[in-house]
Amino acid sequence: MGEPGVDAAAVRRALVGLGREPVGELTLHRVGLGQSNLTYRVTDERAGVWVLRRPPLGELLESAHDVLREARVLTALAGTGVPVPQVFGVLEPGAVGADAAPAFVMSWVDGTVVDRMSVARDLAAGDRRALALSLVRTLAEVHRVDLGATGLDGLATRRPYAPRQLRRWSAQWESSRTTALPEVDALTERLHAALPDEHETTLVHGDFHLRNVITSADRVVAVLDWELSTLGHPLADLGSLLAYWAEPGEQGLDDFLPSTLEGFPSRAEMVAEYAAASGRDVSDIGFWHALGLWKLAIIAQGVLRRATDDPRNRATEGTPTTEGIAAVVTRAMAVADELGTAPSTAGTSPARHRGIRT
Repeated sequence: MGEPGVDAAAVRRALVGLGREPVGELTLHRVGLGQSNLTYRVTDERAGVWVLRRPPLGELLESAHDVLREARVLTALAGTGVPVPQVFGVLEPGAVGADAAPAFVMSWVDGTVVDRMSVARDLAAGDRRALALSLVRTLAEVHRVDLGATGLDGLATRRPYAPRQLRRWSAQWESSRTTALPEVDALTERLHAALPDEHETTLVHGDFHLRNVITSADRVVAVLDWELSTLGHPLADLGSLLAYWAEPGEQGLDDFLPSTLEGFPSRAEMVAEYAAASGRDVSDIGFWHALGLWKLAIIAQGVLRRATDDPRNRATEGTPTTEGIAAVVTRAMAVADELGTAPSTAGTSPARHRGIRT
């Protein structure tokens, strides 16, 4: 039985059109736990291997799952300090399956994705720390990309990033919510009331965390999943990374909590390493951490909604639960409490808060 969303004969034609010339029959196998864009490992009968990316199945939210944007960014990053797979080509809509979805083909990168607790537990304690610090240094490389030299200076507007994120993800929340969670709306108000000043614009990955990179022992060898990439404030990426970086005793979206294992550094250590690697002032990281948690909860709600609407989008494990989403929102409220933010009220000016919660 074939994999949903792709047709082997169509994929063969697409590869030939890109000059790849597969030998014999193709085997397609969905890989990873990603529940946004779908990823397939494509192999032929003579050790040829490629990766195909396409959007999830069913009705999608506007502007979500943009594989063409992802392919554009990956192509632009070739030859920079950011390790990424090679893009072989973008395919016409409908080229790989029965629906009209676009897709692209890229190289297979050998390595390990730390996407299950069993994989994280197999890492030596020393390798855990080294890998985490490599993750942070790689993020600093993302934010060091020369936008003009790579042609990415027109990727998005340069207007302040936090208000853009609040508008976009508030709309996604309204489109994907499946249950009442008033804390999300309250947190949205608190974030609006605490917008920091923004003086810098860089490339932003948009969803940077351990499951979205390929590793080799104690280092990052490729950064994946660029569909949410844009131009914005670099601390937004660090805040998102901290949102995934649970510490002992904290609950996450699911049971994947590798950073709670011995050897992985604390959030404070991760922030310090980023500051050293980037030379950047990180005093506003508390706001971006809270925003990252808020955004994570909304992304997870979208994943849950797609898996509920069309079970073919569900990965083998790792689908968020309503309980996990509520736990993330609770953590975000605690970070906001630490910052001293309060819901905005009519007639008052938004406060500016600086601080860090680790």
